[in-house]
Amino acid sequence: MKIIRRPATTTLLGLLTSLLLFLAAPGAVAWWPLAWIGLTPLLLALHRLTPARAARLGLVAGLFYYTALLYWIVIVLGRYGHLSWLVTLPALLLLAFYMSLYLALFAALTSWAMARSRALLWLAPSLWVVLDFVRGRLFSGFPWQDLGYTQAPAPYLIQVADLFGHHGVTFLLVLVNCLVFLLITRQSRNSATPGQRPSLAAWLAACLLVAGAMAYNVLRYQQVTEATAAAPTIRVAVVQGNIEQDQKWTQGMQRKTVEIYNDLSRQALAAPGARPELLVWPETALPFAPAASPIFPELVEPFLSTERIWLLTGAPVFEQMPAEPTAGAGPADVRYYNATLLLTPTGQINGRYDKEHLVPFGEYMPLRRYLPLPRALVESVGDFTAGQVSEPLSCQKARIGVLICFESIFPEIAGKWAANGANLLVNQTNDAWFGRSSAPWQHLSMVVFRAVETRRSLARAANTGVSGFIDPLGRLPQISPLFTPCYLTADLPLLEEKTFFVRHRNFFVGLCALGSFFLLTLAGRQPTKASKQRISNIEQETAE
Repeated sequence: MKIIRRPATTTLLGLLTSLLLFLAAPGAVAWWPLAWIGLTPLLLALHRLTPARAARLGLVAGLFYYTALLYWIVIVLGRYGHLSWLVTLPALLLLAFYMSLYLALFAALTSWAMARSRALLWLAPSLWVVLDFVRGRLFSGFPWQDLGYTQAPAPYLIQVADLFGHHGVTFLLVLVNCLVFLLITRQSRNSATPGQRPSLAAWLAACLLVAGAMAYNVLRYQQVTEATAAAPTIRVAVVQGNIEQDQKWTQGMQRKTVEIYNDLSRQALAAPGARPELLVWPETALPFAPAASPIFPELVEPFLSTERIWLLTGAPVFEQMPAEPTAGAGPADVRYYNATLLLTPTGQINGRYDKEHLVPFGEYMPLRRYLPLPRALVESVGDFTAGQVSEPLSCQKARIGVLICFESIFPEIAGKWAANGANLLVNQTNDAWFGRSSAPWQHLSMVVFRAVETRRSLARAANTGVSGFIDPLGRLPQISPLFTPCYLTADLPLLEEKTFFVRHRNFFVGLCALGSFFLLTLAGRQPTKASKQRISNIEQETAE
């Protein structure tokens, strides 16, 4: 029996992987168990393809998957960027094509190695992790919805992230898919020849690794549960103002925005139960620079002094620079920052963090002098300067590390905050750009891993949702509905442990990179007689 022969069959298998991974992703269906078998159809297709054909199949499968996953790009650029579909649709397809290049490279190298060695079990997971890491760094990085994030709704399966981050969960997912693939092909005459089948020792090692990871998940779940129960806490209220994106920055809406946040905050402070010690408002909840607006002393300072409450809020900030502009400064001699301010009960600024990882084409325009971009897009892009993670913001028992919007998808930033002594993470964001799409839920799934990786409680304040709290186990005891003004209050445990991930953030990726290099080198050595026969068979079938 031959598993794969016709090109149509291989294409259908590739598209089946696209469908299964999309159904597993947060949003429309979010059936996370599908990720444990979602790559198997693609592996079955790669089993009988040359590297060139495998790359084309990976590209096609990736285009379908990423176009479906990232469809919200059209909403962001069209509804809020006011761009024509003649711009938004090509932009979506271009981004999907770029993301698909990584899957194409994975498919080509995996297919090439399949015919030459027995390394599939370890090569495929290692290679996938390395490519995810490169995508998260190259061109400022876009690690949106790496495979491991599909498991965010399953806390018992993701505790290993405090060792190896979300990449560790991705590795396990790909490894299990490889085991399923090898089980399916084991009895087929089209399966790997004895020279390519993994040895019994490799099988046992892979199964023991998966079993060990699951045992660790259970053990750490129990340990962290006990630690959170014994830890000191701080009572935090997050406020979701639900300010419409296209009105947020208008002159007439600035005062009303502050009034909305003041009213919701008063409700949170007056609610039954213990009084919150800290209020958290979202990214740029103050739609003006506090130092230059009369609204701040008229509305914000009196509110804080009357209620005697600490406030962490997002706001744009500018600084006057020396007469001669310095590199990276904004227009003339002024620098602008997307900042978070920690305000005392008297309205004084007790701490400030300026966003470190800015959004390209959103908060700054890369190579704006050289890229032929639509004028409307260029004019709507901010001109912010990047800040830097340093000391956490101190508020009573809490030392706060702040993740502003897009920063929450970069594990290194949360890791730096925890390494610098933060015992509480706060994610302030404005996801109104996404509309009622899957993107807010995709964004939330990535934030879950920041809490598990660092073993920190995380408070999330989003302008239009999803706001809520995430405990150090990755559980979400409270979350808000989308596009609804509301507040949520919780007692958050403050843990001090510095996890293996916090202390050695890129250790696992480095291990995967070394493993991939070694296994690819091994596969590239002079093929055995059995390998040569298998390569010849694939080439002959391709010619037919």
